[in-house]
Amino acid sequence: MLWVLTKNAITGNYNPARRPDSDFYCGHPTGSCIESRVRLDKIQIFPIKSLDGACLDEIRITAGGILEHDREWAIFDEAGRVVNGKRTARVHELRCEFDAKFQEVCLWQKTETARLQFPLNEPARLTRWLGEFFGFAVEIRREAAKGFPDDHTAFGPTIVSDASLGMIQSWFPELPVESLRRRFRANLELGGCEPFGEDRLFGAPDELRPFLIGTVKLLGHNPCQRCVVPTRDPDSGQGFTDFQKKFMEQRKKHLPPWANAQRFNHFYRFAVNTSVPPSEAGKTLRVGDVVGL
Repeated sequence: MLWVLTKNAITGNYNPARRPDSDFYCGHPTGSCIESRVRLDKIQIFPIKSLDGACLDEIRITAGGILEHDREWAIFDEAGRVVNGKRTARVHELRCEFDAKFQEVCLWQKTETARLQFPLNEPARLTRWLGEFFGFAVEIRREAAKGFPDDHTAFGPTIVSDASLGMIQSWFPELPVESLRRRFRANLELGGCEPFGEDRLFGAPDELRPFLIGTVKLLGHNPCQRCVVPTRDPDSGQGFTDFQKKFMEQRKKHLPPWANAQRFNHFYRFAVNTSVPPSEAGKTLRVGDVVGL
């Protein structure tokens, strides 16, 4: 059985319900139905790794196979280790915004009103400010072509769907969908598919599954293994009791029939890890692009 969601008009929350099996998203046994319904709804990049993201209408693929400006900058300590949310919950206390060309960042602490503007091409002042904030010496590094991905094999954009976020919100009704979106920090969000429809974008353990978003070819690798970050409130850093345990129970229960179960050695996995072939460098993804297998 497949799962669909109904939205409560008063609370805005999603409630799951079963409906008959279907071979494709729209319920008709033709591949064209995928392309006619599933589309790219949101694009989000995170110019400084672990900090706030920026939503865009379109984005170019770099020569290194990433979304332009995504995780282009990262904060490191003196030992060369990345300073991120996995390492310190203090990251959640920082808020930031970027200018349109991603050449400057405005930073502030969530408990303070003062905002400071920093040029990214002259990072010395930013480095000092971040060192004072974290309480230890740091440096900020740049890698424009390849960025600083967590996964150096599946280094492309991560993909979820709005229906999947809605389903997860039905498991955690006290958490707004936007909070979940910020917890999981995916680059691309699809619309027009069923919950976990994006699980169609990866296959067997030895398979890279090709698919298109608009004219851009991507390769689906595997469902993304999550870390501690989604368990925390993105604003306060406060942990949600038993988030991981409950998520795993529900993910297993609602695993769709098209998801390759061999890819789930555990069920704390959500979003699809991808890579982008070198041939796609310079192409552009746009909100509204259709998705095809």
